Amino acid sequence: MSDIRFDGRVAIITGAGAGLGRSHALALAARGAKVVVNDLGGAVDGTGGSMSAAQSVANEIKAAGGEAIAHGANVTKADEVADMVAATLKEWGRVDILVNNAGILRDKSFAKMSLEDFKAVLDVHVMGAATCTKAVWEIMREANSRPIMAAW
Repeated sequence: MSDIRFDGRVAIITGAGAGLGRSHALALAARGAKVVVNDLGGAVDGTGGSMSAAQSVANEIKAAGGEAIAHGANVTKADEVADMVAATLKEWGRVDILVNNAGILRDKSFAKMSLEDFKAVLDVHVMGAATCTKAVWEIMREANSRPIMAAW
């Protein structure tokens, strides 16, 4: 699988400051993709926020010889996602890959979870993925690229 290349491709990866998202970002960068490392930088439950996690992964990619930028968009906010896409287009002029990986955790059973907590999880996992996908859909379609999209 290491012979698969993404040279010249631009990837936006949400939730890429740690865990699987970080792994996706590093793997795509190692195969030649230019990477937008998106992470709100909050705790696993979605509280708080900092650019440090996203910037750390972007710096790691750059140190390995790749190209990356960090962006702290909250995937549930269309204006922040639009800003992330605009920054991507300004930097590299295209979007080819979207990995919808952002997520939050409520470490409770459904019976013990409030509807507010359940909605927060759905907002990030489902609506966040839809918001990001919608933001890049026409760009990718108009470029006649073969979009590569993934979710969690």
